[in-house]
Amino acid sequence: MSGVGDAPIDEGNRLQALLYALQECLRSALASIRSHRMRSFLTMLGVIIGVASVICIVSLLQGLTRSVMNEFQGFGGDALQIRSDTSREDWLIGKWNMLRPADLELVKYRVAGISNVTPLSGLNLPGGVRNGSHTTGAQVLATTSWFQLANQSYPRLGRFITDSDNDTRRRVVVLGDKARTDLKLPDDPLGTFIQVGGEWFKIIGVMEARGELFGQSLDNYVVIPFETGRALAGPDREPDMQIMLTVDNLDAVNDVTSRITALLRRAHRIGPKDSDDFKVETSQSITKTIERVSSTITVVISAVVGISLLVGGVGIMNIMLVSVTERTREIGIAKALGAPRSFILMQFLIEAMVLAVIGGIIGIGIGWLLGVLAAKMIPHFPPPAVPWWAIVGATGFSALVGMLFGILPARRAANLAPIDALRHE
Repeated sequence: MSGVGDAPIDEGNRLQALLYALQECLRSALASIRSHRMRSFLTMLGVIIGVASVICIVSLLQGLTRSVMNEFQGFGGDALQIRSDTSREDWLIGKWNMLRPADLELVKYRVAGISNVTPLSGLNLPGGVRNGSHTTGAQVLATTSWFQLANQSYPRLGRFITDSDNDTRRRVVVLGDKARTDLKLPDDPLGTFIQVGGEWFKIIGVMEARGELFGQSLDNYVVIPFETGRALAGPDREPDMQIMLTVDNLDAVNDVTSRITALLRRAHRIGPKDSDDFKVETSQSITKTIERVSSTITVVISAVVGISLLVGGVGIMNIMLVSVTERTREIGIAKALGAPRSFILMQFLIEAMVLAVIGGIIGIGIGWLLGVLAAKMIPHFPPPAVPWWAIVGATGFSALVGMLFGILPARRAANLAPIDALRHE
């Protein structure tokens, strides 16, 4: 009975002894760092620089990615866009793929479960957009009344283009806010006439401002009726167009995409082994692509920059070897008093890890500050964002570096013979 009852007591004593040893090693490590502050700081410098570099890069990339994804998510998860796609092989033989009004009609009347189907063409008109002597590099978009619903963008002043405007090829225009500013128009320019492609257009609306993306304004455009745009382009210059629409049931986005793809492949007589000459994109697929590209860039750059952490690890190993030499007599006394080899090994390993972890924590703070400063110095750059996994990863990798590069000094200290250590001067 006594043997059965003693087992948990021995186990509890061993656990308590281990906790006490860990506590003592941690106290010893902190005391050693405090007693050699400058040397400890210089030892940690490599880790601080490495972690700060990684956190700075990651925070800038994550901030940029978050900003871009917020912009695309603003377009709505149910929005879908079809555009032409010219492969490199087609481009080399001078072939340019285009979407035609016939494609719009096919999608509009042969695909169920969709709404707000609208064409969208970017026009390059001679003369551009002018208001007297003032000009703008605004993009001229030709579309229909459904654009505002498909794009989830609405007028701030006045109204958008109507079906009547489109059917009668009326010369009316709706301005983006940046285009209005560049043309030196008043805040309320409704009823004013401007020139688009050398023709006079009446301003009937001003769109809501959407800000910037990658430093480029999202409000630098003017919108005219689609049929008016086709008339301005002329019968011999049928413009390439995109098709925008919304899906009625968000869960059916993939099914709708498949139906559109099959329909257009048959209409364009694309063989089973040939690639599509168009692309069907959703805001979700675009954000996923951006997220995937951003993650890849983050991992690659972090891995490259993280190599500098190994340099910091070498610095920790060198200083720990010096520390073992300086404390040889102390090690001999500890062993003479009965300290086991495992305790000496753990003491120096923990000291190396504590040095690396403190360096990592300081590096995280400095890296975040560098990210904030860099974002403020780059025009129109979004605020940086430090994800939790970057903080945990940087701290954990610092501890790993400290442990790996602390093994050699710790083994040297643990393997010292007590007599030789006590004789050391």
